[in-house]
Amino acid sequence: MKLFYRALGESGTPVIILHGIFGTSDNWLGFGKAISENHRVFLVDQRNHGQSPWGDEFNYEVMAADLREFIQEHQLENPILIGHSMGGKVVMQFDLLHPGIASRIVIVDIAPKFYPVHHTHILEGLNSLDLTTLESRQAANEHLKRFEEKEGVRQFLLKNLYRNAEQQFAWRINLKVITKNIDVVGHELLVPAASNTETLFIKGADSHYIQPEDERYIAEIFPNFELVEIPGAGHWVQADQPELFLQALQSYL
Repeated sequence: MKLFYRALGESGTPVIILHGIFGTSDNWLGFGKAISENHRVFLVDQRNHGQSPWGDEFNYEVMAADLREFIQEHQLENPILIGHSMGGKVVMQFDLLHPGIASRIVIVDIAPKFYPVHHTHILEGLNSLDLTTLESRQAANEHLKRFEEKEGVRQFLLKNLYRNAEQQFAWRINLKVITKNIDVVGHELLVPAASNTETLFIKGADSHYIQPEDERYIAEIFPNFELVEIPGAGHWVQADQPELFLQALQSYL
């Protein structure tokens, strides 16, 4: 699958950044610009998200295959791969299935372990929006208040709402396929063998996604890893503490 992407920078080691569930490449535009002075940066929309094509298959193996196709198509040598949440799992799965391609990987607030489904309320809210009668983005925001109390999360979700050529509201995400396969997003990864790739995990201090007991499991799969904790940040580390996140990222790069 040929993925939509935004390219920044003209020279240096290539860096590919993958967003999380319900996200798009736009979410990382500011960070992409910040590191593009010394790197060629590729911000990618994953399948069923943003402006990339939709497909009925939606799992980590097929998304890792999409990433491999992207790297081959653009002839990127020794890229650094960065992924947040679901994107982090795609990066990890890619590295485990295709060792030796990425020079380094950066995983933002996710572990390679199993996670139970926890987006049910969000999916219920998105699926309950009647786009045929929706009159405004503000009306959509008001509707979603019943399912998600945080304004920031609602605005993040509503970035996926746009007006099509007929000026009707539509989703940029493949809501049907994501809803059907949401349990897959929490699955453990396929681990043929441990990775030798240098790996940085960045976690939010206020996030529950990476627990202290997870570090032993991480070390088994990614023994060449280090973990950086960002104070005052939750799961969306890059949004909660952008300056500290960028500092940790640039230091590593």
